[in-house]
Amino acid sequence: MPTNKIIEKMRRGEKALGLALNFYSDDLIELAGLMGLDFVNYDGQHAPVTPETIDRMCRMCDGFGLTPTMRVPDQIPSNILNYLDRGIMGVTIPDLESKEQAEALVQACLFGPVGRRSYTGPRILKYGLESDLKSLMADVNANVLLMPQLESITAFNNLEEILAVPGIDVFTGGPNDLAQSMGHPGEPDHPDCLRVTREGHEKIHAAGKKVSGDIMASVAASDSVRDAIAQLLKRNDR
Repeated sequence: MPTNKIIEKMRRGEKALGLALNFYSDDLIELAGLMGLDFVNYDGQHAPVTPETIDRMCRMCDGFGLTPTMRVPDQIPSNILNYLDRGIMGVTIPDLESKEQAEALVQACLFGPVGRRSYTGPRILKYGLESDLKSLMADVNANVLLMPQLESITAFNNLEEILAVPGIDVFTGGPNDLAQSMGHPGEPDHPDCLRVTREGHEKIHAAGKKVSGDIMASVAASDSVRDAIAQLLKRNDR
């Protein structure tokens, strides 16, 4: 399995840089690789996605030395497995709220002895060319990064129990959904929401774990196009 560049850089104390997509583009993945980025992330929760799209994305990323990551649509183990078997190496999981959900996530995504991930798709097996299956499974475990989203007040209330689950070292957020859950829809910068997030990050760091912003940063393709159009209109007085 290719080395996960996000994990590799995290261990060196460096930040991985990537491209965020909510639409598929071979050209942009190729450009990301040619310009030396580390990863490409696809939003499979709020953008149109099929396993075939992710399969193609993973092959393109492999060819250009990029780590393929995605936000999966949900926590259903069979859905997550389908994307892992395509070659996804970093998984953002929406709306994780409990220790039990965290444990189920580890079980679904990692091979034994850590988890019980189903064994396995032909791409992961290198189509039968890999003979040392024990080493293969250990290598996959070492290069799959799990990043649950903490995006409700319930998740933050349960955070200490969630942090005790082995196999998850990085967490990310969902500020707008957190605001909704706290009775402040459309106000992710409400002081109460910012306080809960800050205190949560302090607990994550105290447990020796990371927030996604500690280890990675990306440019969103759709935002870049929007900003370029806005500049074009401004230059031409429109």
